[in-house]
Amino acid sequence: MSDIASLGDLAGKRVLVRSDLNVPLDGTTITDDGRIRASVPTIKQLSDAGARVIVTAHLGRPDGAPDPAFSLAPVAARLGELLGRPVAFATDTVGESAASTVAALADGDVAVLENVRFNEGETSKDDDVRASFAGQLAQLADAFVSDGFGVVHRKQASVYDVALRLPSAMGGLVATEIDVLRRLTVDPARPYVVVLGGSKVSDKLGVIDNLLEKADKLLIGGGMVFTFLKAQGHEVGKSLLEEDQLDTCLRYLTEAAERGVEIVLPTDIVVADSFGDEASARVVAADAIPADSLGLDIGPDSAAAFAAALGDARTVFWNGPMGVFEVAAFAGGTRAVAEALTRIDGLSVVGGGDSAAAVRQLGFDEAAFGHISTGGGASLEYLEGKELPGIAVLERE
Repeated sequence: MSDIASLGDLAGKRVLVRSDLNVPLDGTTITDDGRIRASVPTIKQLSDAGARVIVTAHLGRPDGAPDPAFSLAPVAARLGELLGRPVAFATDTVGESAASTVAALADGDVAVLENVRFNEGETSKDDDVRASFAGQLAQLADAFVSDGFGVVHRKQASVYDVALRLPSAMGGLVATEIDVLRRLTVDPARPYVVVLGGSKVSDKLGVIDNLLEKADKLLIGGGMVFTFLKAQGHEVGKSLLEEDQLDTCLRYLTEAAERGVEIVLPTDIVVADSFGDEASARVVAADAIPADSLGLDIGPDSAAAFAAALGDARTVFWNGPMGVFEVAAFAGGTRAVAEALTRIDGLSVVGGGDSAAAVRQLGFDEAAFGHISTGGGASLEYLEGKELPGIAVLERE
């Protein structure tokens, strides 16, 4: 697989970089700049090599048309702060502003193009529409570097089609992500423990199917746990529930037992009368959730049991919070799992998305974890065994 060195001398070359700069915004204020910081090393490497760096990325779901609420302007400003140098900003993606901004770049300069999803060609299911847009992007550059791991599972113009049109390479961020994921799937150090949370079992079906063949233990929390509890015949009150997945959860429990994989479910749950109602928060047994209550976190006994189950692990993959971590009364389970991961003697991987956000919001030192992924969906699809189009296109002969 080609890395940046395979592109040769980049001094004076225009290099289009697909980064993942999809950060949360409160108006124009960035509330978590983790993905921007993760993109800096590759951009800096190219800049230091004398390339004229053109960064393309998306933010949110603007539905193929310009929307000021999803402008990358605040992101470009923050990237400049992190690089310690001015970053030019084009107010379109392949129009006049992009052309003039790129033309004005000197060796080592960096520019950010406006949200790539402001053009319908980016996410079009029509190959010709996507290809036409990719052709316009490719005209801006001499080479392409794929460094947005959070989007490599998407067959989109700036991820897939551009790589067909320019000399292409994998950026350092994507290379690191793929290396870590391979360590999770090919001969992982044991014991291997997978922690899954988040709201829906249906979001994790593929990864559970695949990891039941690989993991030694599976710890399940978050909103998805209530479908497992219901499948066992327990009352779950007003908690999140996927009725159509009850048989699937029973099958997982049976298969795990047959394979000798330990599935650990919570024994106690933090419930409340309604979502976000901290005042009514209380701990109940997992098999005794009141019919009028809502489960919002695993309980303290479960948090301790999960931490203990992680104690001797040599490989851990965690995707999905244990509860509504944004609210203090329902953050205990997620905090306990994060703390346990910081003590792992081996590889600990935080699987992007809400898990990565939780680690930062709860104040943990990111350096205490083996790896914090920038792509939750991409990580899951890789662990499901799916081909990632943005990686496959770089590996083609």
